[in-house]
This record gives sequence, C-alpha cells and structure tokens, in this order.
Amino acid sequence: MPVVSRRDVLLSGLAFSATSALSSRAWARAQSALDAIADQAPSALAPREKLLFDFGWRFDLGNGCVPAKDLDFGQDQGDFAKTGDFKFSTKHFDDSKWRSLNLPHDWAVELPFVWDDDQKSHGYKPLGRRYPENSVGWYRRAFDVPASDQGRRIRVEFDGAFRSALIFVNGCFIGRNDNGYAPFGFDITDFLHFGEKNYIVVRMDASFGDGWFYEGAGLYRHVWLVKHDTLHLGQHESYVRTEVAGKTATLALGTVVENIGDKVETSRVRWEIQDASGKTVATAESAPQSVEVDGKTSFTATAKFANPELWSPETPTLYSAIVTVEAGGKARDAERVPFGVRTIKFDVDKGFFLNGQSVKIKGTCNHQDHAGVGAALPDRLQYFRIGVLKEMGSNGVRTSHNMPTPEWVEACDRMGMMMMCETRQMSSNAEGMAQLETMIKRYRNSPSIVIWSMGNEEWYLQRDVVGEHVMAAMVRRTHELDPTRQCTAAVNGSYGTGISKILDVEGFNYNLKSPDEYHKAHPTQPCIGSETASAISTRGEYFTDKQRNVMSAYDTNQPGWGETAEEWWKFYGTREWMAGGFAWTGFDYRGEPTPYGWPSISSQFGIVDTCGYPKDTYFYYKAWWGKDPILHLFPHWNFEGKEGVEIPVWVHSNLDSVELFVNGESQGSKTIEHLGHAEWKVKYAPGVIEARGTKDGKVVLTEKRETVGKPTTLKLSAERTTIDADGEDIAILRAEVLDDQGRHVPTANFQLEFKVTGAGKLLGVGNGDPNCLESDKEPKRSLYNGLAQIILQSTKTPGQITIEAKSTDEQIKPAAATLSITTQQATLRPAVPETSEDYKPEKND
Repeated sequence: MPVVSRRDVLLSGLAFSATSALSSRAWARAQSALDAIADQAPSALAPREKLLFDFGWRFDLGNGCVPAKDLDFGQDQGDFAKTGDFKFSTKHFDDSKWRSLNLPHDWAVELPFVWDDDQKSHGYKPLGRRYPENSVGWYRRAFDVPASDQGRRIRVEFDGAFRSALIFVNGCFIGRNDNGYAPFGFDITDFLHFGEKNYIVVRMDASFGDGWFYEGAGLYRHVWLVKHDTLHLGQHESYVRTEVAGKTATLALGTVVENIGDKVETSRVRWEIQDASGKTVATAESAPQSVEVDGKTSFTATAKFANPELWSPETPTLYSAIVTVEAGGKARDAERVPFGVRTIKFDVDKGFFLNGQSVKIKGTCNHQDHAGVGAALPDRLQYFRIGVLKEMGSNGVRTSHNMPTPEWVEACDRMGMMMMCETRQMSSNAEGMAQLETMIKRYRNSPSIVIWSMGNEEWYLQRDVVGEHVMAAMVRRTHELDPTRQCTAAVNGSYGTGISKILDVEGFNYNLKSPDEYHKAHPTQPCIGSETASAISTRGEYFTDKQRNVMSAYDTNQPGWGETAEEWWKFYGTREWMAGGFAWTGFDYRGEPTPYGWPSISSQFGIVDTCGYPKDTYFYYKAWWGKDPILHLFPHWNFEGKEGVEIPVWVHSNLDSVELFVNGESQGSKTIEHLGHAEWKVKYAPGVIEARGTKDGKVVLTEKRETVGKPTTLKLSAERTTIDADGEDIAILRAEVLDDQGRHVPTANFQLEFKVTGAGKLLGVGNGDPNCLESDKEPKRSLYNGLAQIILQSTKTPGQITIEAKSTDEQIKPAAATLSITTQQATLRPAVPETSEDYKPEKND
C-alpha cells in the first residue's frame, strides 16, 4: 500500500531555570566519561603509534567544471597517465594563499544559504553538480617522517570524509573512496621520503550525496597517521565476545595477524583483560602459528573472570583487552580494545532484556550535525549531545541513517546510552557489503550497540522478493561477523513481505495501526519502533504561524505519517511485547524543513533544537522516561497585545495531580493521567501563573512563569569554565538577556555581537531558529526566543579565553566571560607535529 513518509514532504520561552538547559548533572556525566578516557592509554599501544593528523592543514575550494579553477586537475584528461605527476602534492607547489585550518572541517556549513528548492532537503546549501564552484575542496598538509621509521609500515586513516576523496602523496596518486560515512585508509609507506618533508593532498568532491538530508562536505571526521610493524594486527579484526553465567564472565577472544614482511613469521597473541581501574582480571594466549609472507592468520583464545561488573545505562562499566602479537621473543604490535560485559535479548512476548532485566528502549533518532559546526563535531560535543538526551531520560539512540562517527559510539559506551547502529546502503552489492562489514567489525566490541540496522525505508526491497535475497545476504554476513546481536531495519510499509521475512527483529516506522496486527500474525518475531513520532514544534513559540514558518510548542502537531509524543509513547510504552522505540528526532537537524519550505533551513522534528536547548515536549519525555518527580509548566507568560485572549496552559508531570493558579486565583486541579499531561485554557492577563504538583496528597513541587520586564542586561554562562589546552577541547556558552530584576526574557530576538580574545577561537554560533539565515561562523548571532549558543575552542597554549557580548541597543548592558585554558587536565593525544613552512615552492630540478 502507498505510504507517506518524511521523505515525501520535503522551551521554550520559559523563565529560565536549571531544567531548561543541560543541567550540571548531565554535564557531570559527560565530564566523568571524558576523565575516564584521560586515565587510559590510547587505543594504539607500543610499539604501534596512532597519531592524530588533524592539525596544520591548508584548504582551498576547487571547481567541479573548470579545470583552471581546480588546480588544472583534469585539464587534458592525462592526469593519471604517469605515477608522480601530481605537482600539487609535492614541495614544488605554492599553497601560501590557501586558508590554514585544523580538522574536523565541514565547508558546507560555511556556504551561504540559497533559495533553491532542489536543495531544500539539504538545508538550502549550494552543493551538488549545479554548484561546481562550491562542491570541490582541496586539503593539503606537509609532514615529516623521521629516518628512524624506516622498516615500519605507515598508513593514513580517515574516520570518514564527505564524499568522494582522492588521495595524493608526494606527487603520487594513492587511492580513492566514495562513501561519505565509512572509514577508509591507505598504506603510503612506499611513497614516503624518510628523514625528509612529505606532502599529502586530499581532493574532496561533494557533488553527489549519500542521503536526503544535510550531510556536510569535506574532512569532517578525524584523520590519523598510523605506524606499525610489518607483522601487525589487522585493522578492526580484534573482537571480544562475552557470556555471563552466574557470577562468571566467559570471553571468546579473536584477532587476525597480518604479515607484509619478507619472511614467514612464527607468532602468538596474548590477551590481558583489565577492569576500569587498570587491574588485570584475566589473561589468555594463543598457540604459536606461522604467518606467511603477504598472509593473514586468525588467532583465538578464551578467558574467564569472576564477578564481572555488568554494563548498563546506569552503570556503563568498561573493560579493556590489551591485545599483543609477539614474534622473535618481542612484542611486534599491540592495541587496546574497550568492551563491556552484558547480556541482551529480544523476546517476542516480553520485549527487550538487558542483563536479564526487562528494559524498555526509550530512544531517539539523530543526524550528526549541530549548530555552529555543521557535521564537523569536536569530540566533546558528542558527549554534550548524549548528556542532553540522557538528562531527558532517554536510554537509546539510532544512528540515522549511516555508520556513525567513532566518538559518538564511544560516548554512548562511556555514558550509558544503548544504540541501534545503522548502515547507509541497504544492498548486497560489493560496496554495500563492504560498508556493512566495516561497520560491524569497527563497532562489534561496543557494549552500547544492542542491535544492527540494515537500512531505512527501502520501498522496493520491503515488498519484493529481491529484498529477501539482499537482506538474507546482509543478515548472514552480519551474523558471521557478530553472532551476539540481532538485525533489524527501519520498515515503513509492506510489513510481512520482502525484507521483513528475513529480519530477526521487525522494525516499524510510524504506522501505529500495523504493529498489533503484525505481532499476532508473526508470533515468533520480536518488534521494535525503529522510527516513531515526527512530532513538530518550534522552541518558544505558542501559536502556529504559517507566515513566520513556526509551529506551536504544544504537543499537538504532527505530519500525516507521524504521531505526537504522547500518542506514540502511550502506544509503545503500554505494550509489554514491544521492545521500545526511537522518536524522530532527538535534535533538530539541518535540512528536511518540514512542514515549511524557504526560509526554513532546518527540521522542526527535534525534542531539542539544533543547539540542544529543550522544547517543552522534552519534559513530557523527562516525566515518563526519567525517575525523578517532574513538574514543567508552560508557556511563558509574556503575550503583550493578547490580553483577554485564551491561552492554553499545559503541565508535563508524573505527579498525581496539579493545581494551576493565575495571579493567585485557582483555576482548578487536574489529575495527571498515566503517560498523559494536564491542560487548562486561561484568558491572558499579565502577572504570574503557578503550578502546584501533589504526590500522595502533599504539594511536592511548584513552578512559576512570570510576565517579565524589558531586556536590560546580557548574560553569558558556560557549562565549563576550564578546558584543555589541546587545540580540540571546547566550551559551550549560553547567551541570554535579563530584565532589571534578573529574570530571563523569553521573547528577546535581537542580534548580539561577540569578540573573542586570548588562547582560543570562536568555533561557531547558533540559536535554534529553524528560519535563521545568519552565518554559523561570524562573530554575531541573533537571540531566538531568548537564547543563543556560542562554541569556543582552545588552542594548545595555556592561558585564558575571554568572550565579550554586546547588543546594538546601547541601553542593554554588555556581558563578558573568561575561561581558563590549562594543561593540568589536558587529554593530549599523540599527534603528528605541525611543520613550519615558508611556502616558497622549490623549482623543479
């Protein structure tokens, strides 16, 4: 049957309180997880080196149609005729006019917006074949390779790049990659000058896309330089599979050793299992085996230890396996493999079980962009985003619709967030299977991942016998690589045919009329809500206004295919056999600006906006997904010109009942229905509204909203006032304006200007406005319904960053904030040293 989906249609404003932004408790979770990383050695252990390759790059835009504007690349079609002809990756090329930058970098977010409805789904950014002047970017870096590295193999590894990459080193073409999300890398040893300066160039072409949403452009994930022995562990080949019986954990250990040396090597592999404190709890070793020249050999072993600490969202305990390959009486390669001990089960009648306990998955779907930075997120921003969602009570995320960046998975592992990990291409062709295999191998040790998703809303494969064949191949290969987890897909129609016949767990996108019937007809297949809700709202707006492209923040708006938050959770939260579900979406994201077009440039599906500022529905989820008593009253009480107009007043709460007062006069008490909310209609009059929440006959929580005065003073506040001097760390600041009594003004929408000085830089700005066409990179931004966000990034120099904010209205007092940049807590990762260049190209000999 025909199905309408998202693809076809292409906070509040409260008096500001601790609950209307990421609370200190949520940030503490993120900080604790990051501190744990700082206490451990990097994943690569001696004698291997894994060096961050993010610093010291130069960048320039090319052109997809005019070779003269694209370094003459493709000028005579003879570019690949001879090895070593690519001058732009040699010392003879002058890049002094190119822009200096560090990675990760997304040049798409820097482009202006254009009113081109063909670009609507992609956030109205001018990318693609019709915009050749914006769709090609060149990255170049000089780097030294010491003479002492001779005899080792050296690889350059990319965690992901969007989209089509061509790699050149010292004038030679190295290789290409066309997927925008999967990691890739190349051995560049043979092309290096040891003891001299070397040059790498990456040409990125974002003319084609992988999705129907904003995807960014460029080297938007980390790049690494890896040095290892000719006898070494295969990339992503080490695994730890855990079983728990009683009070004993049994580990199945495996890896692959590769030999690209010039002689056969007899080697063995040792495993040392460490707990979170670094204490060794078990060891194992394989029998010695020969590894042939240019060959690969698999090694396995088992280990046991008592009283394992089980991984869960509440206790995200991680262990590590130190994997070492030995030959000739010495260690030749080693790596640290984090893992968790836990059990998972999807039951057809009882839903999902974690560690033997019934757990309802309370999840959100998310794309990978954020205000101010586009798709190029610093690591700490990944933790920030998980913290926002965990504070809401969420325990799960879905990676929509692609293989995620490693730091997002790492944040879930360390902070306790379960994950549905999804591949981009649902296909059994060579490329699709390669993407799937890479994803499974890369993340199969992550305890946060509880299920694999084979793809999203593939209408043809959902209904056709071809889908059975494709899915059978994908599921079979996934089970070979990871027999511990099951497979699902995000299915939005034709249930019971095509791919549904093959899936371990049936996924449902929307269509609330289908799951009950399907469950009865398929009594052996568990079910999960792979994508639900699609509720629409705009932070701080309480009247839907088509002229302004905004939707009210009440939980009353959904597209034809979707449901409100309350509708979908009443369905999924009351069916024991349903494992849970993932709401579309946790965060607003660029592109798919439903239900409006231009000038809307981001979605309005989010439970929080693009900055992470909560909308009011956030507190519906917090009430029914969290464990704490909740009372959230809205809207704000500032509606000048609407005196006498009936205003809906809502409360999200998990208490027994709530009584509402308007200027001291009771409007009556409402019983809170399970998984519901309370609402009144009140004629607006300036003053105060107050909610008093009752539990067991006693008032336990109260909350007020006041009519505030005119804005008088700006305020800047940071979640953290001390950050690392590592050139990567960030501070996220909230900008707002207060009245003369120090109260947040929730209707302020004027522009602010920023000045940043000291040991840092302005990385990006945002405000969560889905219709804002201001730059994410310039030092100014309008408040939107009282809020804006500034992201500052440190340098590698200890000191201070000072940011000043002012309004164009001189009557409003400016604000300033100072942050400390310190090496005392710096989590410096080993990095390729930056090189100093005079940028005077040498002449050809």
